[in-house]
Amino acid sequence: MPPTTQQAVGAGDALVILPPDQTDLLKELDAVFSGWGRAQGAREILPPPVYPVGDLEKFDVYTNFPHLALVGATLDLETGSGKPSAGGFDPGSLRGARLGLPHATCYGAYLFHENSRVPDETLLTLVNRCFRNEERYGGLRRLLSFQMREIVALGTYEHTQETIARFTERILEFSRALSLGLDKVAATDPFFQNDGGRALLAKLSPVKYEFQAGDLAIASVNTHRNFFGERCNIRREDSDEHVYTSCVAFGLERWLAVLLDQYDGDARKALAAVRAAAGRAS
Repeated sequence: MPPTTQQAVGAGDALVILPPDQTDLLKELDAVFSGWGRAQGAREILPPPVYPVGDLEKFDVYTNFPHLALVGATLDLETGSGKPSAGGFDPGSLRGARLGLPHATCYGAYLFHENSRVPDETLLTLVNRCFRNEERYGGLRRLLSFQMREIVALGTYEHTQETIARFTERILEFSRALSLGLDKVAATDPFFQNDGGRALLAKLSPVKYEFQAGDLAIASVNTHRNFFGERCNIRREDSDEHVYTSCVAFGLERWLAVLLDQYDGDARKALAAVRAAAGRAS
C-alpha cells in the first residue's frame, strides 16, 4: 500500500520521500519565504545540487567541516567491477572525487557573482539541496539531504545588517501568527568549526542567530562580513572594496517537522494555518 499522507518513507532516518500533502506544505512554506525576498527586490537564481570540489574549497569547507562533507566520484571502469557490493562501492572501484555536495545553499550566490562587481544593495534568493554527514539522523528534523531556502544580501555592511534586521522581524511575526513561539538564540557561525579559533570569536561577537522551536533550529540569520566577497573576488559596483554579505536561511523540512508536530501529523491543517498566518504577517 502507498504511504498515508501523514507518513514519510525513505532509507532509515537519513533520507525521506515526502508524500503529497507534506510536499504541498513544504512548497507553500518555500513560496512564503521566497515571496518575502522577492517583495524586497530579490532576484531568484537556480544553483546546481553539486559543485566542483575546488569551488567549495575556496570557502574552507574541507578544512573547517570535514566531518560534514560528502563528495561524489565516478566509477573506475578500467580497474573496478563497476558493480556495488553490500550496498556500496569499494574505494578501488572509484576515481578521484571531484564533485562536492554543499552543506549550505548560499554558496551558489557567491559563485554566481564571482569576479564581478555588484550594486551596494544586491539581494538574491535561491533554494537548493544540502547534504550533511551527521553523527545521527532523526527523520525530518535532521536529514542527510534536505532543502534550504536562503535570501542573500551582498553589498555594503549596512545593507547586510538591514537585511538581517528586516527578516528577523518577519520570521518572528510569522512564527507568532503560527503560535510556534520561536526563541532567537546566538549560535556559532556555520562556516567555522565548533572548536576553532574563529568559532570562539563568533561566540564573543555573535555573527549567527538561530530561531529555535524547542531544541530544533528551523531558521537562522548569518553575518559573513567580507569573507565571501574576498574569496570570490566580488567587489562593490562603485568601489574597489570587497562586498560584505549576509544570509537568511530556512530549513524547509525542519519547518515541516515542527508544524506536523503542532498539528498532530495533519499536513492539510498545517497548510491552512500557514496560508492564514502568511496573510496576517504580510
